[in-house]
Amino acid sequence: MKKLLLLTLLLISFDLSAQNLSGIEKRLVETIDKNYQETIALLEETVNINSGTLNLEGVREVGRVFEREFAKIGFKTEWISLPDSLKRAGHFVATRKGSKGKKLFFIGHLDTVFEKEMPFYPFTMVDENTAKGQGVNDMKGGNVMIFATLKALHELGLLEDRTVTVYFPGDEENAGNPSWVSRLDFVERAKQHDYALGYETAQGFNIATIARRGASGWKLKTAGRQVHSSGVFRESVGYGAVYEAARILNQFREELAGEKYLTFNPGQFIGGSDISYNEDTGEGKALGKTNIVSREAFVTGDLRFLGEPQKEATREKMRQIVAQSLNGTSASIEFEDGIPSMPPTDGNMALVEILSKVSLDMGFGEVKAGDPGSRGAGDISYVAEYLDCIDGLGASGTGAHSPAETINMKEFPDLLKRSVVFVYRLLQ
Repeated sequence: MKKLLLLTLLLISFDLSAQNLSGIEKRLVETIDKNYQETIALLEETVNINSGTLNLEGVREVGRVFEREFAKIGFKTEWISLPDSLKRAGHFVATRKGSKGKKLFFIGHLDTVFEKEMPFYPFTMVDENTAKGQGVNDMKGGNVMIFATLKALHELGLLEDRTVTVYFPGDEENAGNPSWVSRLDFVERAKQHDYALGYETAQGFNIATIARRGASGWKLKTAGRQVHSSGVFRESVGYGAVYEAARILNQFREELAGEKYLTFNPGQFIGGSDISYNEDTGEGKALGKTNIVSREAFVTGDLRFLGEPQKEATREKMRQIVAQSLNGTSASIEFEDGIPSMPPTDGNMALVEILSKVSLDMGFGEVKAGDPGSRGAGDISYVAEYLDCIDGLGASGTGAHSPAETINMKEFPDLLKRSVVFVYRLLQ
C-alpha cells in the first residue's frame, strides 16, 4: 500500500516554479503533498465503514471520524439529530466563525447507496492510478477533499478569523420523508454564507457544475373490474388495471419523452387482483391469475427537471393523460416534491471563471461549465436560490452506485491542489 502511494506521489508531482501561483499558494500545494498519505488513510478509513443511508449507526460512525479530524484543525463540531419519524441518522456539521473575507459553505454527505445487507466492497488499490470501494468517489472522496483542503489552509494559518461551515448530511442518497424537514437546518445555515461549494463527483477534470436537475416522485394507481379474463375488452368488462397503467405509461413516453432536461422513469410496477406496497422498504407484492382481469395496479416513478416551470408543466400534462381512462377503469396520480433543481445563474458561472483561472494558473487547463442535463439532483440544489453555487469539485472516478465504483488516483492529488488554491482565493 505504501509503495503504491509513494509511486503515486512521484507520478503526480509537478514543478511549482512553472506555475503562476503566489508564494502562499505554492506553500499550500506543498502542504497537500506533505499530508497526502494521511489523506489517503482517511479515505480508506471512511470507505471501510458501511454507511448505507439506512445503516444509521454506520452513518454516525463516519460522522465520528470526521468529528475527530475537524476538531484537530480548530473546528467546532456538532451532530444534527432528526425526528424519529424520518428514520435517518442525522447530519455532521463543522464550523469556524470570523469577520474577514467571504463566507464559505462546503457540502458533502456521509451516506452511500450500499446498505448493510449488501455485499461489502472495501477500499482496495487496483493499481497506482485506481482504487475501488463503496462510495469511494460518491462521495467519500469528496468529503476527504474538503477536509484535506481546509487542513492545509489551517496549517498555514489561513482560516484565522474566517467563516467556514462544513455540512455532511447523512441521507443525501435517500432523504427522509418529507425531505424539507431533514434539510431545514441545512438551508438556514447556508443562507448565512456567500458561496456554496459542492464536492460531489467531478464530471471531468475540466468540467464544473453550475446547474443540476431537480428530482421529485410520483405514484400512479389504476383500478379495473375483476372478472373472468375471457370477457376482457368487452364494453361490460373493460380493460383492467394493468392495461390502464400500461396505457398511461406509454402515453407519457409518447408525449413527453425527448424534452430537453426532462426525464421520468417508472421504477416499480405492481399489478394483479390484490396488491400491497411497503412505503419504507419499497417492497411490493401482487396476487393474480392469468384468467382474471386485473383489479388494481400501482406504479412508482421519478421526475427530473430543470426549473419549477418545467416541473409544473410536466405534472399538468401527466394529469391530463391519466384522466383519459380506458373503458371500465379509473386512475389517479400523486406527486411528491423531492430535491429542487439548481438552475444556471450568472453568479454560479462567475465561480466557474474563478476556478478556471486557478486551473490555468496551475497549468491544468481551462474549466468549463457542464451540461445541466448530465447531473441529477443533489443537496446543493436546496440552497441554490439563496447563494451562488458550484458543484462537481470532488473526486473523479467511474461506476458510482455500483460494485465497480472507482476513484481516479492519478487525478486525485491534482484535484486536491486545485481545490486548496481555489478555496484560498475565495476566502480573500
